[in-house]
Amino acid sequence: MPAGTSISNAEALSVPAVSAAVRIISEAAASLDISVKRRVGDAEENVVDHPGLKLLTGQANGWTSGYELIRDLVAAALTKDVGGLAYVTSVGGEPREIIIYRDSIITYDLDDKTNEPRYRLGNQTVSASNVLHLRGPFSKSPMSLARGAVSMAKAMEDYANGLWSNGARPGGVIETPNKLGNEGVKAMLAGWKAAFSGKANAGKTAILYEGASYRQMALTSVDGQFNESRTFQILEIARAFRVPPGMLFELSRNTWSNSEQQAKEFISYALVPWLRALESAFNRTLLSDEERGEFRFAFDIDDTSQADLTARATAISTLITARVLNPNEARDWLGMPPRDGGNEFANPAIDTAKPAANDNTPAPKEATIVAA
Repeated sequence: MPAGTSISNAEALSVPAVSAAVRIISEAAASLDISVKRRVGDAEENVVDHPGLKLLTGQANGWTSGYELIRDLVAAALTKDVGGLAYVTSVGGEPREIIIYRDSIITYDLDDKTNEPRYRLGNQTVSASNVLHLRGPFSKSPMSLARGAVSMAKAMEDYANGLWSNGARPGGVIETPNKLGNEGVKAMLAGWKAAFSGKANAGKTAILYEGASYRQMALTSVDGQFNESRTFQILEIARAFRVPPGMLFELSRNTWSNSEQQAKEFISYALVPWLRALESAFNRTLLSDEERGEFRFAFDIDDTSQADLTARATAISTLITARVLNPNEARDWLGMPPRDGGNEFANPAIDTAKPAANDNTPAPKEATIVAA
């Protein structure tokens, strides 16, 4: 495929860097815990029995899990300009199932003045409150915005495949002092390809007749920098999806220190924006007008830091010592049940408990009065 030509989504996803970027964002989003929060005064409490939450954490419908629903919505938004679309079936205002239909079943257009979307399911107009819609910025998907870079990466991959399939060598010239004519040239090339072309014939010894000689063409500067050019295209794709190159297994510049920093940047700049967009879509379609404002959907991104146990333990200990958290709040952060006395805000370094009585200490003997 020549560089700069149009490339289909299927061809783009066959580029490993593209499929890796799409998978790491969509699967990371679907792997996080999601909850429904309810505002009570100045605090929030978890609501475990909300019907919308059951669809996202259990079965979205009879053949799609909540994990698959979120993963596929994000993947569609990353690869299609129309974004990720799903229809929410409600009964009496309560969501009962969420279905991702095949492409072109759900369509929409925008109002000329307000950009308000108008949705259709098949030939029927449906309310926007029943359509989960996840879109990228600029009304374009990251894949569409990076189509030129992806097309060039695909062209380089095809070029490399052709190079290795034809013997892993650049082209050469067969020179002969005799005039061969058109038919002679065709016969010589056909015989040469049959004997020496392809990976199965790589390394065989060539035999030339009638004074002919073989001259291998020199590598150009472009050929010499081919691997570097392919690496640069991976970096371009990483920029388009805002994924650190190390997460696409381009590790030439990775070190122990910057790998951890790249993981943090992935959460902040690549993952969180999509999570916020998902939360907004869930709030709009899975909450009633009465619930909206009091309830909200929220992803728990704290799970992404659990791998660094030392840093996590240090942070929790510091917050308890500073009386920002009490022990039970910290235990809830770790997914552990509360314990008696854990609601007190205390500094365990200076607020020591009173020593318990030593039951082994013998009681003082009573004085005995002896009569004279």
